[in-house]
Amino acid sequence: MTTRGVLVSIQVGTPRLFDNGDPGRRSWLSAFIKEPVTGPVWLGRTNLVGDAQADLKNHGGPDKAVLAYAAAHYAGWRTELGLADLPYGAFAENFTVDGLDEWTVCIGDTYAIGEALVQVSQPRQPCWKISRRWGIEDLTARVATTGRTGWYLRVLTEGYVEPGMPMSLLHRPFPQWTIARATEVMRYRRERPDEVRELAACPLLSAHWRESLLAAL
Repeated sequence: MTTRGVLVSIQVGTPRLFDNGDPGRRSWLSAFIKEPVTGPVWLGRTNLVGDAQADLKNHGGPDKAVLAYAAAHYAGWRTELGLADLPYGAFAENFTVDGLDEWTVCIGDTYAIGEALVQVSQPRQPCWKISRRWGIEDLTARVATTGRTGWYLRVLTEGYVEPGMPMSLLHRPFPQWTIARATEVMRYRRERPDEVRELAACPLLSAHWRESLLAAL
C-alpha cells in the first residue's frame, strides 16, 4: 500500500480569455493555465487562494476543490508530445504529486498535507480544453485512454500547504477502488452494471459521479 507522496509543485490560476491566435476558432474563457506558486498557500474548502474556475457547472465546488496529477507522468508526456519543457501544471492540475498515481490512489483516501486534510473524491474526466490548450487534437483522448487522468480532492480540514510537503496517507477505506479502476468502470458503465452499482454505492465517491453512474443503468 502506497502511504506517502510528496507535493512537488502547486499551481493556481484564474479565468482568462484565449483565442489561440487562430481567427477561425472561437475564443474560450478558462482558468486552465495555472502558474506555480512558492511558499505557503491557503487551502480552503473549495479552492486554493488565487485559484478559480470559469465553468462552475463542471469544475470547482467542495468535491473538486483541488485537481491532483502524478509528476511521474511528465517524463512520458514530454517524450510522446515532443515538448521537452512541458511544465508542471500543463494538465491544469493544482497539485503535482510525486510517488502517487491513478493505480495507487483510491476513492476515499485521506491524506495529511501540512495543516490540511484532503480526501480523494473522484477521478478527473479529461475535457476538450487539454487539446485546445496544447493545440494537439487527440490529446484529450490520449489522456483518457492512457489512464493518466488525475484525480480530485475535497478538503476536510483547511490549512496552509506548500511545495515540498509530504502527503501522508491516514485512512484508506476503499482499497478496491483505485482511481484507475473507477475510471474504467465509468468509461464502460453501460457494459458493467454490477460494478457500476458497487462503485455508485461508495459513500465517499462524489455525488456527481454517483448520479452519472446510476443514470447508465
